[in-house]
Amino acid sequence: MSDAPKTSGMTRLRNYFLTGFIVCAPLAITAYIAWSFIGWVDSWVKPYIPARYSPDTYLPFPVPGFGLIVALILITLIGFLTANIVGRAIVGFGERLLGRMPLVRGIYGSLKQIFETVLSNKGDMFRQVGLVEYPRKGVWSLVFVASEKETEINQKLDRDGDPLIAVFMPCTPNPTTGFLMYVLKSDIVLLDMTIEDGAKLIVSAGLVAPEVKTKLVTLNGEPINGTVANPPLGSHPARKSRTASSRPNK
Repeated sequence: MSDAPKTSGMTRLRNYFLTGFIVCAPLAITAYIAWSFIGWVDSWVKPYIPARYSPDTYLPFPVPGFGLIVALILITLIGFLTANIVGRAIVGFGERLLGRMPLVRGIYGSLKQIFETVLSNKGDMFRQVGLVEYPRKGVWSLVFVASEKETEINQKLDRDGDPLIAVFMPCTPNPTTGFLMYVLKSDIVLLDMTIEDGAKLIVSAGLVAPEVKTKLVTLNGEPINGTVANPPLGSHPARKSRTASSRPNK
């Protein structure tokens, strides 16, 4: 009889601890990452700031974030100067100089194209989340679908009106690494979840799933009604016509 209140009390304490941990852990990790980033930028920028302009010279303690503020101002100033004719001429001269260096020009060109795609051309980024059967039949992997573009790969592997689409299959829990694959459009099951929801699903290893919506899944742009499963019921690309033909008439 006396063990019941004690057990319920321990259960409540455990629940309180887990609730507090769920609240505090994301805040602590976010603060740690932000503080580490500020310290990393300060360690790069502050050594190049003249002592007479640094507040650390006049205060008994270092000022965190001052290097980050200086870096933001300098980057904005460089962007402003690059927007005019003189700045573009200087940048063009620097790019031509880098273009003559065999190893450096490849690295610089690739990085510039990546940053221009991510920061400037929003339409060229991943536009949708989808599912493909990988690494074998019956096993489905989450992928990010890129925009459809006519490339040499499409021309060499033309499939009679069924284009190849570039998809990126990220790895869990780090979505910045993964595999680039070209998949037939008919073999991709498109989802209505956002890119952010897909990234959360990958980072959390499936623990943080987006809310299920009605008509969540589409196949080749057509909504699939009915029960949503993983993979979605009736959404197998190769079996779609057979499933529709074998359905009894009501």
